[in-house]
Amino acid sequence: NMGKEDKATWKSNYFMKLTSLLDEYPKIFIVNVDNVGSKQMQTIRAEMRGDATLLLGKNTMMRKAIRGHLETNPALEKLLPVIKQNVGFVFTDKDLTEVRDKILANKVPASARAGALAPVSCTVPAQVTPLGPEKTSFFQALQIPTKISRGNIEILSDVELIRAGEKVGASEATLLNMLGISPFTYGLVIEKIYDDGSMLDPEILDITDDQLRGSFMQGVARVAGLSLAINYPTVASAPHSIVNAFKNLLAVAAVTDIEFEEATMLKEYLADPSKFAAAAAPAAAAPAAAAAAPAKEESESEEDDDMGFGLFD
Repeated sequence: NMGKEDKATWKSNYFMKLTSLLDEYPKIFIVNVDNVGSKQMQTIRAEMRGDATLLLGKNTMMRKAIRGHLETNPALEKLLPVIKQNVGFVFTDKDLTEVRDKILANKVPASARAGALAPVSCTVPAQVTPLGPEKTSFFQALQIPTKISRGNIEILSDVELIRAGEKVGASEATLLNMLGISPFTYGLVIEKIYDDGSMLDPEILDITDDQLRGSFMQGVARVAGLSLAINYPTVASAPHSIVNAFKNLLAVAAVTDIEFEEATMLKEYLADPSKFAAAAAPAAAAPAAAAAAPAKEESESEEDDDMGFGLFD
């Protein structure tokens, strides 16, 4: 009875804790915790303290707690489909990118285990190994070119031994262990991000302001182009329409007696074409002056080069 009571109390406390975290924090990282040991988990918790809270638990209990809380916050239903396999929640109210970096920062090196899926590819570099000639057949079986160098096996060229996503073979795992190579690192892997009712892919945090601005301006350019093509004025196309109309006014003024301030200079240039040459001369002189600069400037220090302006500055 005591055991059952303790288990019931523990479950009740877990539900209360998860519910309070769901109420307190609007942002949740759903993280995969495969291959993360308890000691590493303690380190991760300690390093995130003050910025985020990590909560693990059985998937069935997590789902049950969330379902019981849907009346209070129906948007939490979006969490249910992602609670699968070995996952946990990282709760936060801080900047998502900063917390993401902290979550991913803690990784520990791990040796290759036969049968495990390789998270990354592994290349064995060319080297003189500490292994003796008796191991030569082992390298031959893995099709690794070698020679004997001063009594040790030398790997002659870099060899990609394991590819990401493939199962690690027993021979490959044994060789990497013999060479003392720990090719993999394990840590929390972010699968999804819940942000105040929206479910996001982690890649969204890699999008910069410049990329957003560029995508927006591309869209504006397309709207402007379409608006001009179908002669339908919009905010995006209005500046282009005004400029085009002004060009038409200048063209009319150039061949008639119509006068207005902006057309005066154009008419002066048309009346005296030599002014075109006078205006073009300074522009042409600038590159020539740059080419004629003393060669000694090229030998200035790197610091001086950095102080100047490049072609695209």
